[in-house]
Amino acid sequence: MKSSLKLLALTLGILFLSVLSGKAQQLYVGANYHPHDDKNIEKIKTDIQLMKDGGLNVVRLGHLAWDSYEPSEGQFDFEWFDTVMDLMHDAGIGVILDIAIRPAPIWLHKKFPSIDVVDPNGNTQYPNHRYMDDVGDPNYQKYALRFTDAISKRYASHPALLAFGIDNESGDGPISYSETVRQRFIIWLKNRYGKLDNLNNAWATHRWSRRLNSFDEVGLPSTGQKNGAPEKILDFRRFVSDEVNGILFKVLDVVNTNAPNALTNTNAWYYSSLKYFDYSKIAYSGKMTRHGCGFYPGNSLITNWGVMNASFGIQRIQFESNKPFWCNEFNTMTSVPNSIRKSAYATLMYGNQMVCGWTWQSMWAGEEQYLEGMLDWDGLPNRKYNEYKKIATEFKKIEKYFPYQSKAEVGLAFSFPSQIASGAFPVQHENQVQACWDMFYWRNMDCKMLEIKQSALNYKLLFVPGVTVMDPVSAQKIRDYVKNGGTVIMTANSAMVDTSGQVFRSTLPGMLSDVFGIRVASFEETEPMNEISRKGYKGKQLEFNYKGKAIDTESARFDIIHPKGAEVIGTLTSLDQDYPIMTINKFGKGKAIYVGLPADGNVLGGIVDDLIKELGIKKGPEVPSGIMARQIDDKHFLYLNVSGEPKEIKMNSKSKSILFEKDYNGNFMLAPYEPEFIEIK
Repeated sequence: MKSSLKLLALTLGILFLSVLSGKAQQLYVGANYHPHDDKNIEKIKTDIQLMKDGGLNVVRLGHLAWDSYEPSEGQFDFEWFDTVMDLMHDAGIGVILDIAIRPAPIWLHKKFPSIDVVDPNGNTQYPNHRYMDDVGDPNYQKYALRFTDAISKRYASHPALLAFGIDNESGDGPISYSETVRQRFIIWLKNRYGKLDNLNNAWATHRWSRRLNSFDEVGLPSTGQKNGAPEKILDFRRFVSDEVNGILFKVLDVVNTNAPNALTNTNAWYYSSLKYFDYSKIAYSGKMTRHGCGFYPGNSLITNWGVMNASFGIQRIQFESNKPFWCNEFNTMTSVPNSIRKSAYATLMYGNQMVCGWTWQSMWAGEEQYLEGMLDWDGLPNRKYNEYKKIATEFKKIEKYFPYQSKAEVGLAFSFPSQIASGAFPVQHENQVQACWDMFYWRNMDCKMLEIKQSALNYKLLFVPGVTVMDPVSAQKIRDYVKNGGTVIMTANSAMVDTSGQVFRSTLPGMLSDVFGIRVASFEETEPMNEISRKGYKGKQLEFNYKGKAIDTESARFDIIHPKGAEVIGTLTSLDQDYPIMTINKFGKGKAIYVGLPADGNVLGGIVDDLIKELGIKKGPEVPSGIMARQIDDKHFLYLNVSGEPKEIKMNSKSKSILFEKDYNGNFMLAPYEPEFIEIK
């Protein structure tokens, strides 16, 4: 009897944990839904029935709709939404309830004009567009947290709740340059530097007679080409990043207090060019239990760059998390038939668990009134509804094997301050990271983005691609990683400046020249150097030679490298003389490789293939070009043909298609743009 009770308790415990984890072995297909457009309960009931008929099991609600719940100060209106939540629960549809702290209601802007965005010229901007809010403003934060408290308390225990959404696209929206922002920036600087002399040294204010005699003399950077000293810009963007993270953490803390068992999720477009911030702090905190993004690869079926870029977006938000990822927005619009389905299967290979279409209803009004959803303007389903229905039907057959868990043995270092500082270079840091990521996309291999200071660096191969800002902690971790047997590849523009943004006065790469066994002396501009090219190359063209194989590439600049113990393994051979450009140095038990060009697959491909073999890094499935593939577990493989031609998948054993319920006896053909999920017999 005791053993039976123990077994029952264990079973119930597992079921309870499964509920708390958001049913990990499940795939979600759904839509972003906006019942606040008219609050028509009969229309909502009709929509829910269509959702059920289409196999949809999740909706995202509340997006950008603060004043639908609080139409005026302190006057909350939740009753109508209670009915919506109840109807969703009755239909078996889970709800991601966005806590839409942006945009702030107009009544709040009127009450506190300090929330308004001020442009660099001092002009106050009326909040005509979304995200026109100064999120660091104390008055804004007070009311945003009050709204968070009210909505999270009300729905914390609602049975329809799948997760609370924490803001939306937090990196989007203009930076404010108001006087209140300047005053908060001064406080931030006092906390960072303590004494004014420290700030003057960090900002090199002796240059151009910019010395500060008091903190009150601090000004804000401007925009445009002449926007101020890079040290000042770097600190200002750190400050803005800290304020964005600050409000996100406060919202998370309120939600976790009111609803400790609820999942949290966000559309983490942190890398918007408008207000790019350091999402790694959220990613590594563990407080965002389901990282998420809008997956927008474009409308094409036949091209794949959009799918690649959007998939890279997933990885730059995940960092090293192995928790399920949620694409809580997904393409609809005028997507070519079957392109949404193709993208949906592609995301499964990067840990995605959710395909949530943006949007359910073609918009009736507002800025997005011509953005087409799964239903036309009159509420009738269109072909995209049918495509989502097909995705839902197919995902149901394979969901118990997902979400996929990455098995990455390769790490790609990302650094927020390096992204800001690398704005001075022809190739920004994030573009170098993506160039490295692309190599593993083509090889159907897992890799992880990481922040060096917060990572255990448990990888066989580590890339440091254009990590411009090098701090002592990161430098020491790289040093220890190599010393203890790791292999690192560093590319141009790395370890150029210290944490204040000033170029190292010591030998480059800063704090790591002995690890790499080189001196990076300077850089040359390729186009003028090609005036004396031995091969008549023009513009940015260069010839790179690795192990006797000449490869054509392009780069606006290249480093002048002086080996100091390192072995030269790659050279530039098209200029007036041979220039060392790729070196390898033994340091401790490991190896440090330096490449004096920005990361590029043409240049790095040869050494990467050699290292995959040498380091015993597990390769991806052997498939023809144009096939995305992952081995899900010992017996299951996911394939996706992203080409316009049939492709033969080689198979040395019998297998069964779980997706299409048929058997294969050896090799099988995969039709253009079609997925396949098989089990080895």
